[in-house]
Amino acid sequence: MSQDVLGNKVSTTNEKTLHGINAFILGYLGYDLRLVEILGIADQSDDCLANTYAGLLWMLSETGDIPADALRYRDRAKVSCDQALPREKLLFAVLEASIAEEPDRIIELTDTILSQWPRDLVTLKLRQYHDFIRGRFTDMLAVAQNSEKAAGDVAALHGMLAFGFEQCHDLDAAERSAKRALEMDPSEPWAQHALAHVFLTQGRIEEGIEFLEAQSAGWKHLTSFMYTHLWWHLALFYLAQKRKTDALKIYDEHCWSRERSFSQDQVGAVSLLVRLELAGADVGQRWIDLAEWLAPRQNDVSQPFLSLQYLYGLLKAGRPEGEHLLQRIENLSGRDLPDQRAWDLVGIPVARGLKAYLANDPVTAEGYFKTAIPHLQDIGGSHAQRDLFMQIGKDITRQLSRLSD
Repeated sequence: MSQDVLGNKVSTTNEKTLHGINAFILGYLGYDLRLVEILGIADQSDDCLANTYAGLLWMLSETGDIPADALRYRDRAKVSCDQALPREKLLFAVLEASIAEEPDRIIELTDTILSQWPRDLVTLKLRQYHDFIRGRFTDMLAVAQNSEKAAGDVAALHGMLAFGFEQCHDLDAAERSAKRALEMDPSEPWAQHALAHVFLTQGRIEEGIEFLEAQSAGWKHLTSFMYTHLWWHLALFYLAQKRKTDALKIYDEHCWSRERSFSQDQVGAVSLLVRLELAGADVGQRWIDLAEWLAPRQNDVSQPFLSLQYLYGLLKAGRPEGEHLLQRIENLSGRDLPDQRAWDLVGIPVARGLKAYLANDPVTAEGYFKTAIPHLQDIGGSHAQRDLFMQIGKDITRQLSRLSD
């Protein structure tokens, strides 16, 4: 029996397997590219935890379906699950619940793990992810606070606290937690991210630009999402200063330059292009290029927050896949899905509203947006990300005002 890098007991005694497990833990918490090392390690090991982590990594890839590799690692983990430690067995159950698309079961299991092993920050990060995509921000903060006493020596914990505080509108606490994380580890990316949110929300534009520009040289080793998302935040600060050329340069050189097949990179690109156009920038043929990568998402209704942005990009580019995705979204009406409330109150009406907006029908678009905006939190995403729909709503209002003049 050994311990992982956070001091949690693990059943493996194989040094290579333990190295892979630790690389995943540090990589997942720090958005570092080394997290993918777990895939090669799992391929060479029958260890339950290593294969569980590999399966969970695939489930976090947001492909819009259940990846075959997630099933493969699930099956490999199951072979040795009987010999695993209790925490490892519970983590395997989390993987099974993820594959079965049982979000409430995931919450139950992660609560159980964290109540007994509060230094299991991978489970904490995974739990926060599921709270985040369902708009449960108070829960996201609470679970991090419950681990603070046991894991207060870990910078990543304070980064998770900072983002939780920010999403719960406690900006002073968010700034304190982010700065504490950065005192412990100046490169902690989630704390940098949380602090960027604080600066933007408080209108501290010059301070935000100075901070992110100073940090940007250290982002090259980050995973595609974290790399592009931090640059995305810097672009928002530039747009706040009406620096459209600089924001467009970030889009070309950073936000749409890494892993173009990943969901978060795709919606970040959509979101930035919309904001650029609303600011009056000429984005040229960029919608056409982006839509080529969005086209495979025509059946992806796994998360309304993601699907709505895929839809915008496809409709904007005039792709037939946009109409197909719209119909897929329409077909979700009246179903009994785990996120049915989010679809009924936000996803479906906003999809209809985006269709009308892009068809230059602001009257129809306004009706749909008015019903959805009060419930926007239900689709998850951060304040800054959801603000995209608020900005479109404001543009609809401007269009209506011009019509009445």
